[in-house]
Amino acid sequence: MTKTILIATDYSLESLNILKKVLKEKDAREEEIQYKILLVSGYEMGDSIRDLLFTTKSTIFNKIRPQEFVDAFGIIRNKYPHLINKIVCDIFTGSFQRTFNNYVNAENIEEAYYSPAIKSKGKGKFDIVPYIKKCKALQIQEIRIETAERLPERGRLAEIFVEV
Repeated sequence: MTKTILIATDYSLESLNILKKVLKEKDAREEEIQYKILLVSGYEMGDSIRDLLFTTKSTIFNKIRPQEFVDAFGIIRNKYPHLINKIVCDIFTGSFQRTFNNYVNAENIEEAYYSPAIKSKGKGKFDIVPYIKKCKALQIQEIRIETAERLPERGRLAEIFVEV
């Protein structure tokens, strides 16, 4: 059996703590379910016709997703191969609740996780948490992430090995 879950992210290494915590909880349950995981951030496409025509997801990801993030979720994927069917990085470009609801229905998303500590801002990103909270088709769970004030690994790939 496969379920699809959405994790709101800003493509920072700190936001992968949500993924780590969710997979750790699911691993503790020892269920026979695999998960398709959507790491989703909001992205403002702008109004320029040229940008709308010639911008692809890969060009957007080159702007907003650092290579350390890709390496880090590869490490997490290797830690829980029995739980993960697929991990997909995606962007939500809409600005209406019904657009988000259609996205949820189209991707067959059943659960959504977010952390109030993660704020998607800068480089065209916007926060999708208000859309998640208003979507009635989702089981929503808020994840609390405690990070140490002084963490020598902050911003580096080694940050992913810190226990949350």
